[in-house]
Amino acid sequence: MRTLTSFDDIASEYDAVFCDVWGVIHNGRQIFPEAAAALQCFRERGKPVVLVTNVPKPRGPIPGQLDRLGFPRGAWDAIVTSGDAIRAELAARAPGPMYKIGPAHDASLWEGLGLSQSGLDDARFVAISGLNNDDEAPEVYADILRNAQDRDLELLCANPDIIVRVGEQLIWCAGALARDYAALGGRTVMAGKPYAPIYHLARKELIALGLQADARVLCIGDGISTDVKGAAAEGLDCLFVASGMHGETLWTDGAVDSAKVMAALAAENTSAAYVMTALR
Repeated sequence: MRTLTSFDDIASEYDAVFCDVWGVIHNGRQIFPEAAAALQCFRERGKPVVLVTNVPKPRGPIPGQLDRLGFPRGAWDAIVTSGDAIRAELAARAPGPMYKIGPAHDASLWEGLGLSQSGLDDARFVAISGLNNDDEAPEVYADILRNAQDRDLELLCANPDIIVRVGEQLIWCAGALARDYAALGGRTVMAGKPYAPIYHLARKELIALGLQADARVLCIGDGISTDVKGAAAEGLDCLFVASGMHGETLWTDGAVDSAKVMAALAAENTSAAYVMTALR
């Protein structure tokens, strides 16, 4: 693993980038200007950037959200979301009914799929976009998960992330419930990072942008269990951003601590080609 001070040091080695969003280009409250500049510079070389995010909704509203944060359109070419990737699985189970877990602002995930909703006793599967409220913990759903597992219901998870940092706050994500359901022996279905369907969609975007299937792609992300493991499963190099969801826990005296990073990667049985404190 090579520690970088600038993305430009390796940019010439790759034809395209799959870049994570939360924790790499913004923290949910503000953008990271150096990350934006690094991606803009890459695109100015004629190389595309696909933003690949585990957000549990279709891509439609994402450009507007990035605009409102001030993230420049010149820093990306296309967006692929976990919500896009899971919709095929949801549609295949229409009309359901489904038992839904998730906040009202994820309503676009379910639109147009012909799915009905029901209580858990009548549901054919469970679908989750996130916890119902940001201040909840996964333990709140323990009884629901046990009851669903007793009925051998599948759980379709629209966001494999376990936790996300919003500003300085850590918020539990849908992946935490999928993790707990799997621990009970429940059947889970996920399509976002680190799973193959979202990368399939991202590669389709590259082809639409004129690249060949054998393009040299670099993945950039701060999630070990999602971004790093997903890149490894796809046979792609990964630039691990050792901040984001980790804060400064993998640093020593303001710089990347290679021993801490290596230990964190080893704990997930994975590795990264490169590491930086933040994308710049």
